[in-house]
Amino acid sequence: MNTIKPKHQRLVLALVALAALVGAALLAIWGLRSQASYFYVPQELVASPPAPDRAVRLGGMVEQGSLKTEADGVTISFVVGDGKARVPVRFKGIVPSLFVEGSGVVAEGKRAADGTFVADNLLAKHDEKYVPREMQDMTAEQAKQVVAETR
Repeated sequence: MNTIKPKHQRLVLALVALAALVGAALLAIWGLRSQASYFYVPQELVASPPAPDRAVRLGGMVEQGSLKTEADGVTISFVVGDGKARVPVRFKGIVPSLFVEGSGVVAEGKRAADGTFVADNLLAKHDEKYVPREMQDMTAEQAKQVVAETR
């Protein structure tokens, strides 16, 4: 009788498991390849623009005075800048409540042939100076006391 030794059985099992893991990883990468959304700031988008059909994210600041609502009432256009470059953006849909001029924004969409970024989704970024409603009218000393009491 010609049987496989236990040592060789474990080796074969380990190799099969390794091959299955590599196969699963490759399958996941292949399946997600078109779902990857790259992040650009205006300077990068202007310097080396992605293909017009490629979904990307554009992040920057909404420039003051650039926000315009079109006649249909649901389409807006504005300019996103980073201090080095400017990108015109067009969005049709419901605008987030935190979206205002001078604030940060991440727009998800595609670059049109004319250079305008056509956004499918807007993510408004709030400033880093968030204060809870309950603490807005407190002095700095009162706020420190409240924080100390909650510890």
